[in-house]
Amino acid sequence: MDRLFFTGIKHSGKTTFAKRIAALSGADFYDSDDLIRERENTDDIRAFYRKVGKEAFMEAEYEAVKELLDGEGDLVLSLGGGAADNARLLDLLRSNGKIVYLVRREEEMLPVILKHGVPAFLDPEDLEGSFHRVYEKRDAEYRRIADLVVDLGHYRDRDETAAFLYDRLREAGYGI
Repeated sequence: MDRLFFTGIKHSGKTTFAKRIAALSGADFYDSDDLIRERENTDDIRAFYRKVGKEAFMEAEYEAVKELLDGEGDLVLSLGGGAADNARLLDLLRSNGKIVYLVRREEEMLPVILKHGVPAFLDPEDLEGSFHRVYEKRDAEYRRIADLVVDLGHYRDRDETAAFLYDRLREAGYGI
């Protein structure tokens, strides 16, 4: 099986569907935020980001994923929404498996993200404008580096969407 790395905008379904694809394929599932929490001995990933800043967070993310990839075995990894900004991490991923970009439409994403509070990467004084700029930048980067881009559309049923995604991965020739 190819090692699969799920990327996408924050709350696009990366973890939800990476877990399901791992279960369907018999691979181990990992979440980069969980890897960072464990490595950095922190319970709150947002607080850790605010405490150490973007550059140190990206370094911690890189090191945590690198430790995982130094091992062997099939795996599916869900990455944080900001992985697009971490060029070193993206290079590591490209040389160790297949990057799958899960696309959700911009207009659907901001309300979903704000249900969980205002993330550090958004300007509270210009939520829509700052999200638009982040979305455009990350979307372009994910499309550039992805081995496979899958538009999830406006999914309503997680099981149906997981089956749709699984079929796209098989059609792309990924050994799942």
